[in-house]
Amino acid sequence: MPHRFYHLSFVITWLSVAGLAYALPSQKNRPSTIVVIDAGHGGFDRGGIHGQRIAEKNMTLDVALRLRKKLLAASYHVVMTRDSDVFVPLPGRVAIANSNRNAIFICIHFNSATRTEANGVETYYYRRDAMALAANIHRNVIAGAPSENRGIRRRGYYVLRKTTRPGVLVECGFLTNPAEGQLALTSDYRDKLAQEITRGILGKPALVARAPASRYYPPATEAEAQPFNSYVGTDFIKVPPERSTAGHRKRSKGARSKKSSNHRTAQKTKSSGSATAKKAMPEHVED
Repeated sequence: MPHRFYHLSFVITWLSVAGLAYALPSQKNRPSTIVVIDAGHGGFDRGGIHGQRIAEKNMTLDVALRLRKKLLAASYHVVMTRDSDVFVPLPGRVAIANSNRNAIFICIHFNSATRTEANGVETYYYRRDAMALAANIHRNVIAGAPSENRGIRRRGYYVLRKTTRPGVLVECGFLTNPAEGQLALTSDYRDKLAQEITRGILGKPALVARAPASRYYPPATEAEAQPFNSYVGTDFIKVPPERSTAGHRKRSKGARSKKSSNHRTAQKTKSSGSATAKKAMPEHVED
């Protein structure tokens, strides 16, 4: 009888664990439970442009720390490339990201421009397996920010190109724009940015399907979260492929050689023509 009771208890326990695992599918569907957060700039590197009033390094760190808190509350494991006002070289940031297996890499930045009217949020990725993550984050941030939708772009930035993990870089607005700069100075707005980035990482749909219409960039009209490994949407901006420096130098050298050759031919023709003209002139005619 005790043996049967022990066996029955074991079966009940096993069924309970199996039922709990089945009831929590979201953990399994997550792209990763490890997030490496990279707060842009830091230390002597203020970020932005010369003479910029708001230091980008302070804004990125604050949003990154808020993001860490929210992800920890969602049972994620979080690694920071920096959690204070220190400078971390780009290779160091990449090394931290690459040392965490099955992680995703989230870079927090703010934009700047010499033209104060420039505004909006834009999101960057490089690896193809980061496309959907970029889309989910971008749509959530756009939904919660009263800023222009500048779209999602593929760019070979160092921290995105060198990481062996899916990485996304979010430009949370222009600190050189009076309205967006003032918003960034408010703790509520920085917390809102962190909240929307968290929702994007969690794969949740955007709370509100809205973004200011733009004649340059398509507005975000789809609010639903997309599968992590495959997504192409209207927010993706097609840009010309980046040219390699070596190829550019080679083409430039060829162009210069061709230009020099044409110049020499023209000079030779000009000289020949001048000699013929002089030979045909009467001897008493002065130059």
